[in-house]
Amino acid sequence: MPPPIPVVLVSYDPDWPKVANLLSVKLRALGPLLVAVHHVGSTAVPGLCAKPIVDLMPVVVSLEALDQERGIVEKLGFEWHGELGIQGRRYCTLNNADGVRIAQLHFFLADSPHVQRHLAFRDYLRAHAPLAADYDKEKMRARNLHPNDSHAYSEEKAAWVKSTEAKALRWFLGRPPTDHFPVYVQSIPQGDEVEFQRMKDLPRPLDI
Repeated sequence: MPPPIPVVLVSYDPDWPKVANLLSVKLRALGPLLVAVHHVGSTAVPGLCAKPIVDLMPVVVSLEALDQERGIVEKLGFEWHGELGIQGRRYCTLNNADGVRIAQLHFFLADSPHVQRHLAFRDYLRAHAPLAADYDKEKMRARNLHPNDSHAYSEEKAAWVKSTEAKALRWFLGRPPTDHFPVYVQSIPQGDEVEFQRMKDLPRPLDI
């Protein structure tokens, strides 16, 4: 596991989606193995304070094939950490020249419930500004308690996140299917999604 790092929370930066797109385009090096790349986490919610670390969730067709192509990801500058405590995930981190972490990858299969969970939480906060403001306060509270330990910081706010995730999933699944089950098509990168290829038989997200 990567060692804990100091918890630095900064105001929302409109350049974060641009960084997400830039890194997403670089991940095209994985070729047809890659289905889509989603910008998730706090840096994907406009107006929300966050650690200045961009979280990306690449969706792939096979984790076994991804393991075989690990070298491609590492050549892009990412450090490979494997599952790191979450079954069905491949976790990678990217540091800048000064050794400061600037991005994280969370690879999952297209039908992983974690994909739905991350997208639901992100979209729920985007759609409910007062709740996002509450999350801002919760993050600050956790940071003030654990300013030098990112692991303890995450654990401190975990109860709030888990409770909100449950509400987010109910809201997410109550939307029309086309809202939470996108068809992945090849497109020019824009917004916070970079999509690569049409997959007519992409598995529908699991109900949780």
